[in-house]
Amino acid sequence: MENIVINNTENNESTKNFGGLGISPNIMSVLEQLNFKTPTPIQYKAIPVAIEGKDIVGIAQTGTGKSLAFGIPLIQRLMQLGDKKGLIILPTRELASQINETLMKLGRGFGLKTAVLIGGASMGQQISQLRFGAHIIIGTPGRINDHLQQRTLTLSDVGILVLDEADLMFDMGFAPQIKQILLSVPKERQTMLFSATMPDAIIKIATTHMKLPVRVEIARQGTTNEKVAHELFFVKKDYKVRLLEKLLAEYKGSVLVFSRTKYGAKKICADLLKKGFTAAEIHSNRTLGQRRMALDGFKNGKYRVLVATDIAARGIDVKGIELVVNFDLPESPGDYVHRIGRTGRAGLEGRAISFVAPDQKGKVREIERLIRSAIPVLQLPELPQNAFTSNTPQQQQVYKKNMEQEKQLPKQHPFPRKPGGYGQRPYKPFKKRFSR
Repeated sequence: MENIVINNTENNESTKNFGGLGISPNIMSVLEQLNFKTPTPIQYKAIPVAIEGKDIVGIAQTGTGKSLAFGIPLIQRLMQLGDKKGLIILPTRELASQINETLMKLGRGFGLKTAVLIGGASMGQQISQLRFGAHIIIGTPGRINDHLQQRTLTLSDVGILVLDEADLMFDMGFAPQIKQILLSVPKERQTMLFSATMPDAIIKIATTHMKLPVRVEIARQGTTNEKVAHELFFVKKDYKVRLLEKLLAEYKGSVLVFSRTKYGAKKICADLLKKGFTAAEIHSNRTLGQRRMALDGFKNGKYRVLVATDIAARGIDVKGIELVVNFDLPESPGDYVHRIGRTGRAGLEGRAISFVAPDQKGKVREIERLIRSAIPVLQLPELPQNAFTSNTPQQQQVYKKNMEQEKQLPKQHPFPRKPGGYGQRPYKPFKKRFSR
């Protein structure tokens, strides 16, 4: 594997631009309209190699601009290839939707058509997108395999394959689905694989399914944004909600709160709503529509606080998040890096505060070893006694408004709808279905 290892401190970033990377004039004009002027390190090194048609293994932390690093070469090469399609595989529905938005901004003027294949969305609508002649297919491994099994999707004309956040997909147990997809795409193709880490599963893909890939690495595992300040409180479980209320009173910007479980996220969000904060929740128990409304509301300022599980720890690009709160420490030290990567984006400063139980000092040491830095311990402030009780007329009015908005959200179907499974079609009485 050919290696190009780049440190973030290499070269003066102000002297870099998208010119000279081999990008076509048409796409360059679109980048100028979108005000993209200075490429990130992963973009600067990956784009020229990808435009040449070479396979790439890109090692970079989340939030480093990987979407454009593969998006620009993907669109440019598909326009050159003509009859070939692109396939992007990624781990979460939210990331798939975000990548689709980015690609459409770049390619809408060229007539680009995409199909987004994700769980929780209408199979019929996705089939229509495929039949309409999508140039790029974007999807999660499970739903892509659903379409392959139902023969509503063929991958025989895929010329460029992209695997984004590959290590997370293997952590989530998608290895069998990814293997099936790799067997379904042509061997003669370009493959671009992007990952935050380099586990054995990624190395196996690089050696088995890629042709002399160029490895582009811009930062070691555990590298964090220098503009993000890390702090922690040692606090007992019963006092966490009071501490969160105290922080929300001190910080006036948007806040992303991470919970270890989906049930914890739901409870935290409910407590915030009762107190009068505008908040929404994202976790696997929410429908696709609910998750989209929560994320869009957080982006446009409708919700000041977003409470999430690690489903939002990677790839969710929301600019201007002032504070990330680890209400619960993550299971893996690597997830800590991805969580705090949601703040301090686009050159802005950010802050990450973790709530640590007294018996979790070992987990803190694991995180500090990974990021190679000690996290300052703050003194626990005096906490409000009546935390999360709606006790003023103004708070009661905000709470009622929040509850009305919650009622308008799409409801979760009591039974998951699987292709061809229970709940896919409305039940019809026996005699009507077979009456003569």
